Amino acid sequence: MGIRGELYTTQINFDNRSYFFNVKENRNHDVFLQIVESKVKDGQDDRRAIVVFADDMQEFLSGMDQALTFIEKDRKEKAKAKAEKKAAKEAKFGQGESDSDASKKKVYRRKGESRLVAERKAKKEDTGVKKTGRIIVTSKRATTKEDNEY
Repeated sequence: MGIRGELYTTQINFDNRSYFFNVKENRNHDVFLQIVESKVKDGQDDRRAIVVFADDMQEFLSGMDQALTFIEKDRKEKAKAKAEKKAAKEAKFGQGESDSDASKKKVYRRKGESRLVAERKAKKEDTGVKKTGRIIVTSKRATTKEDNEY
């Protein structure tokens, strides 16, 4: 028998938590499982433990298995609902992925900016308008002789 009655110990580490699964034996030679969660909180080590005795182990594992089955079923239902919602949205707005859509570039536009301007920016077409920084300068000069005479 090891230190403090430990027969077997295993540890699982995550980002901010560690779990210890300790199989121990007490003075009356009763074997039990001790599950300890350890995490660092505000610079202090916070530890919590539960103990499951060998006599209750099968019932404990049955309850844990039921909980895991529920979690897996719930996760699958949520994934299915998310996929259905996405399919409905694509059907409503007609944005299904096709070969021609895959090659298109996503166009973002500023608030108040017209779609045509955003598409030209994306394509970087020459519109004949001189651009200086963020300000677009266009000439208001009259093009015909009649327009010059006021």
